[in-house]
Amino acid sequence: MTFTNEFLFGGAIAANQCEGAYNEDGKGLSIQDLMPNGVRGPLTQQPEPYNLKLVGNDFYHRYKEDIQLLAGMNARVLRFSIAWSRIYPTGEEDQPNEKGLEFYNNVINELVTKGITPMVTLSHYETPLYLARKYDGWRSRELIDLFAKFAKTCFEHFGDRVKYWLTFNEINVTLLSPLLSAGVLTDKSQISMAERYQIAHHQLVASAKVTRIAHEYDSTLKVGCMVAASAKYPMTCNPDDVIEALHQQQELDYFVHVHCKGEYPYFSKRLYAEHGVQLDITEEDQAILKHTVDFISFSYYNSKTVAKDESQYQTSAGNILRGLRNPYVNYSEYDYPIDPQGLYYVLHYYYKQYELPLFVAENGMGHHDQVEYDDQGNPVINDDYRIDFTREHLKQVDRALKDGVDVFGYASWGIIDLVSAASAEIDKRYGFVYVDRQSDGSGTLNRYKKKSYDWYKKVIETNGAYLYE
Repeated sequence: MTFTNEFLFGGAIAANQCEGAYNEDGKGLSIQDLMPNGVRGPLTQQPEPYNLKLVGNDFYHRYKEDIQLLAGMNARVLRFSIAWSRIYPTGEEDQPNEKGLEFYNNVINELVTKGITPMVTLSHYETPLYLARKYDGWRSRELIDLFAKFAKTCFEHFGDRVKYWLTFNEINVTLLSPLLSAGVLTDKSQISMAERYQIAHHQLVASAKVTRIAHEYDSTLKVGCMVAASAKYPMTCNPDDVIEALHQQQELDYFVHVHCKGEYPYFSKRLYAEHGVQLDITEEDQAILKHTVDFISFSYYNSKTVAKDESQYQTSAGNILRGLRNPYVNYSEYDYPIDPQGLYYVLHYYYKQYELPLFVAENGMGHHDQVEYDDQGNPVINDDYRIDFTREHLKQVDRALKDGVDVFGYASWGIIDLVSAASAEIDKRYGFVYVDRQSDGSGTLNRYKKKSYDWYKKVIETNGAYLYE
């Protein structure tokens, strides 16, 4: 066992999936307020009552209770996002919304008071709706400076207490879902891959610019990139399948490489040729990209198995990234692969290439939780499946640490139940804390500890030793 007292055990949430209060205290609308069906779409013209994200798990009003629950399990880090439209309602204001600043100031103070390290994501799938409508989101360069202004405001107001920052959540998802990741309202069927790479370029320049601003504001601030990661396995040892796995992995490495090396990778030449990309990149862009990150963070839910010819194989499910059915791993009730060793692979993969500290920014398993009641009528949630999933993945983090990989933290996704980004439901739960809200909108919003809550508490207080009991 190699976890130390400094290892950041904890969890992660996102503003659009938990806060609610979508129209309170001066907040502007984000794209999420018009996405009641998740990535499946379509967008509505205005916020609809059946959009669960309008209330989320009511973190906006219950953050003190939730942070107390996190402190009760000895959590050492909470990764959360700041809603851009809560600070700048349209994104174009000259002055920030004071009520928005006050809310996040209170959240951060509460975390620090409870001894929990705050880690802030600046953009977590919640582009301000005004910018999406006016500019078609990140298709426009205009968003680079607007995002930089927002980020600078956050550094100036919170940088004295927040030392860890992430720029864009799962930035590589822009290639798969330009709406979700980049606020692009044009239907993705009308957006070529060449255009998607240009959209991503605008985000990458913005990410580097924000990294520079952070370091200029305070050289001790640590800024990381964040990507949706997965191990890519070839279905067979047929060289065609092996090369296909290589090429699919490079599509992800593209984003990490720019963040870590300050330039586009050598294999971008092949990617651009395949997709007809004529990147509009200026000398100023190239100079800005040189401002590289301090660490790499990523989400890992499962591995992906790929083949050159996928037509002869069954596919497995997944949130956004999907692959072929791997006969050598188990599957969740949602038919997602469960592959703890894939996390070990990814940790080694990134550390070998970049030798930067690593942070597991998301990991978890969505599941329908069954609420039972004890003799006193208290709710009981026996989520042994979640305990098993988390235990086996943390063992792989420990294994990587023993090998010498520099991993400094692990955040379990949706540590308190929240609304799914992919499907906009809440019945697919990830948390160690149960929130009494159902996908039809009913429920009290009361919080209840699951069995996994006390288990994770013991893991943290023993620095991982409880994983092996």
